[in-house]
Amino acid sequence: MNKILILDFGSQYNQLIARRIREMHVYCELHPYSVGIDFIKKFAPQGIIFSGGPSSVTDPGAPDVPKELFDLGIPILGICYGMQLTAHKLGGKLGSGHAREYGRATIEVTAPKSPLFRGVSAKTQVWMSHGDHVAALPEGFYPIAKTDSIAYGAAGNDERRIYLVQFHPEVKHTLEGNRILSNFLFEVCKVTADWRMENFIETSVAKIRAAVGNKKIILGLSGGVDSSVAAALLGKAVGHQLTAIFVDNGLLRLHERDEVEKNFKDVVNLIVVDAADIFLSRLKGVDEPEKKRKIIGNTFIEVFDTEAAKIAGADFLAQGTIYPDVIESSSKMNGPSTTIKTHHNVGGLPDRMKLKLIEPLRDLFKDEVRELGLKLGLPPENVFRHPFPGPGLAVRVLGEVTKERCDILRAADHIYIQEIRAAGLYDDIAQAFAVLLPVKTVGVMGDCRTYEHVLALRAVKTDDFMTADWYDFPHDFLKKVSSRIINEVKRVNRVVYDISSKPPATIEWE
Repeated sequence: MNKILILDFGSQYNQLIARRIREMHVYCELHPYSVGIDFIKKFAPQGIIFSGGPSSVTDPGAPDVPKELFDLGIPILGICYGMQLTAHKLGGKLGSGHAREYGRATIEVTAPKSPLFRGVSAKTQVWMSHGDHVAALPEGFYPIAKTDSIAYGAAGNDERRIYLVQFHPEVKHTLEGNRILSNFLFEVCKVTADWRMENFIETSVAKIRAAVGNKKIILGLSGGVDSSVAAALLGKAVGHQLTAIFVDNGLLRLHERDEVEKNFKDVVNLIVVDAADIFLSRLKGVDEPEKKRKIIGNTFIEVFDTEAAKIAGADFLAQGTIYPDVIESSSKMNGPSTTIKTHHNVGGLPDRMKLKLIEPLRDLFKDEVRELGLKLGLPPENVFRHPFPGPGLAVRVLGEVTKERCDILRAADHIYIQEIRAAGLYDDIAQAFAVLLPVKTVGVMGDCRTYEHVLALRAVKTDDFMTADWYDFPHDFLKKVSSRIINEVKRVNRVVYDISSKPPATIEWE
């Protein structure tokens, strides 16, 4: 099977590179830049991609690779920092200062016959995010594209099959980025599209069986897409060795517990734990998002440990961690990426956990998880359900989390989703939810002055959850939802709509 190796230099977009390549049915893996020559030789990739990163090449301790890597004869694509590092290592010169570019830019292709830019328009929009740039190319390299600010927006060396781009071809704002990545894969690396979800299932089942043996697995089943698909995959691998535990933490959506019991009680070994009082008592007085997540993570594991003690031979805890969870959680996961937030699946866990962690979906993006679910025979209505965060309403109730505030949000969110479905918009939206703000405003209801809560509505459209645009609802729809929430949900007198994209905002508010 063909393989592409992605070396992570810290870009927030590095997982997007992997996603784009997999969309082209080419297998790839993302690893830290520091893996070393021996690892690369053993991995034997058909091509190597250097990701971008926040560092400057000349900074003390900046991410680096041995020069020997460039002599392996493996095609290389350097993106942003990867371009600068490659140019620097091979004798080029870097510049900084006035040529900084952030956001959309236009490049002009000056070498249209370059294998990397075959079929790309003479002028095309790209996404820039750099301070430094290449001021002089190494010997043997030729310019491929330029912008108004920099002479070398892209460059290449056909003989050594090394190509460099200052922009990010992996993000959707680079309009012909897929063409450029495709050219690198199929024109430069000469790979074939031989990776399919069926391969992932076969490989994963074998790995799970080898790791678990005759032991038992406990899975935290929320009823969401990730945990449901994880349950289906684990069930295929180990069958009755899987026990699913549903924890009612008091932070769930309306009727969530009832729906999970209805949908899974006859499908898996299901245990329901009522732990709402424990979670809410520990969250009392806490308003800082990261503290909420850690409290919930720690409490969650404690509850699991208690239940695991009742199941003889339970050695593994399974979680539905996926790629976006990892990239937004910690620089320790796959390289020097800047931490944005700690995710419920990969942050907040105790340093010493009684159960060994198994994460069968951690290498997949959300769309891949959905594809996997369908391949495993899950109903489409479950597979295409909107994501729900592991900490639940705790990160949508901004400020202190109380039962009363959760109840307000539960009722409002239920109306919002109900109206989205009734309007036939649910499948057009990647994620929609309500947020209870930690402020109150003055209002008038029934000729009386009120001083009640503000509720924000959020809906986004996205392909990968790494970038997202807000969903443009018809005004009549927003008017109807606002009216219903204010009239039917006690203690809410104002509804607002979030029109922020990601970046700069995140999808969730906390």
